[in-house]
Amino acid sequence: MSAPYTVRVAADPADREACFTVRKDVFVAEQGVPQDIEYDAYDATAVHVLAMGEDGVPLGTGRLLHGAAAAAKTGGDASVGSLGRLAVTRRARGLGVGAALVRAIEEAARDLGLTAVDLHAQTQALGFYERLGYTAYGPEFLDAGIAHRAMRRPLGPA
Repeated sequence: MSAPYTVRVAADPADREACFTVRKDVFVAEQGVPQDIEYDAYDATAVHVLAMGEDGVPLGTGRLLHGAAAAAKTGGDASVGSLGRLAVTRRARGLGVGAALVRAIEEAARDLGLTAVDLHAQTQALGFYERLGYTAYGPEFLDAGIAHRAMRRPLGPA
């Protein structure tokens, strides 16, 4: 049985707008992240991934920073991508959408020749990322008033 959604790299302005809609619903409305810090200059060059339900409703999104943008987030290592802004709508939680988005971002990172993916996980999501092969490092820190930890997963062949 196939999943009741598809995951793809955001290919056009409509896809990107769907990604931003999910982020607004999850981060701004649900978690109280100020809208003026949710969207940033990195959005213009990031690889965005989008999960769409069979009914055409966006269910989740995430982004991959690479090159100089990722190096700024990963301590200067341009061979490491930075996964961020992973968000899944309430209606889609528990369907595997988050894991599918992470794997799509990792595939995009491999396609770009990156050797690992870093992320800043909300501490309540550490177990989710650990199950996907990520390892936490460094101290806990606040981002948008929410506790986070840095995590990394080396990328091997798909």
